[in-house]
Amino acid sequence: MLTAHRVLGSLTLLVAFAAPAYADKPVLTVTTVPETQQAYKLTPEGALRRELAHGVYQMAYSPLTKSVYVASSEAMENVHGGVVYQLNPETLETTGLYHLDEKSFGLAINPTGDTLYVTHSLAGAVSKIDLKTGKILARVKFTDTSKDGTPYGPRTVRYEPSTDTLYVGGVGDPGIIWVIDASNFNIRAKIENAGKWVTGLLSVPDASQLYAANGDGEILVIDTNSNQIKQRWKPAGNDAALLLNMAHDAANHKLYVTDNSKLKTVLVLDDRTGKVIKRLPLGDSLDIIYQAANHTLYVSHRDQGTVSIVDADTYKVNATYHLQQNPNSLLTIPEQNSLYVTVKAPFTPKYTASGPGSIVRIPLQGALQQ
Repeated sequence: MLTAHRVLGSLTLLVAFAAPAYADKPVLTVTTVPETQQAYKLTPEGALRRELAHGVYQMAYSPLTKSVYVASSEAMENVHGGVVYQLNPETLETTGLYHLDEKSFGLAINPTGDTLYVTHSLAGAVSKIDLKTGKILARVKFTDTSKDGTPYGPRTVRYEPSTDTLYVGGVGDPGIIWVIDASNFNIRAKIENAGKWVTGLLSVPDASQLYAANGDGEILVIDTNSNQIKQRWKPAGNDAALLLNMAHDAANHKLYVTDNSKLKTVLVLDDRTGKVIKRLPLGDSLDIIYQAANHTLYVSHRDQGTVSIVDADTYKVNATYHLQQNPNSLLTIPEQNSLYVTVKAPFTPKYTASGPGSIVRIPLQGALQQ
């Protein structure tokens, strides 16, 4: 039987009250790591790569601090808690370390860049961190359980600024989505029966919609005014699918959905009907970003050990970056004209990392000229 720990490990990115004890508690420390301790290299395609930590996961960028933040579960034996690394986006140097009492996985940030949200998948919690003071302002500890009694593992977290709302997807069977008021950190609602293992979330504020992907091969269309599931799309039909992450081209009504383990493709859907427009022959696909400015898709391929840069009009692969072993999460920073990638080391039988993961900076202008 798959436990939440094993499911979250294989996915990789994969009503509780915020305990007053966490308010203004200085549980984080910020230090500077000497540059001499930081190792860098260039990949064959010219990307800057640096080994960072065991168990790197998702990233976020703060326009306030002009920094990239990387979540790490510190997946080593006899290591408790996790770390969020603060990096210089140009050099990838470490400029700060935020030590947390729980392991870090998913990240989201508010538009001003002063508040970071972190999921603690193995602890069943999400924290709100003030980046100006380095303090945990609040934490929600989820008490819901799957039908077999196992606790949910929070995976993806998405912040919607138009309503000051946090959406957190829970890995379990059946899955759940928690709707959290980002200001007071109380749970506003629970969206239950969300299919097996809620994985990706994508908010469309103009349409008051939330898309959710799950391990049953479904895309859920959720009304964010009522927090009700309005439609369930099965884009793969009767084929087995474990849908993961999504990207949205609102102008052309396209929803891109990745599958890393079953279909091993990117599905292009009509965002109004769920109808499949095309299956992209990219192979296993994990994370995905659509950039409207240059009408380009960025896709990570964990098993292939690559990242593809794809023309969203022709679906032609314009560039491929070889980033062994397992490229995971993606982040774009337009002002840096760069794509950032976390690269994981394979798991050991004990679900620790077999080695340090990396952070990679890909210069997009050069990539698009290849």
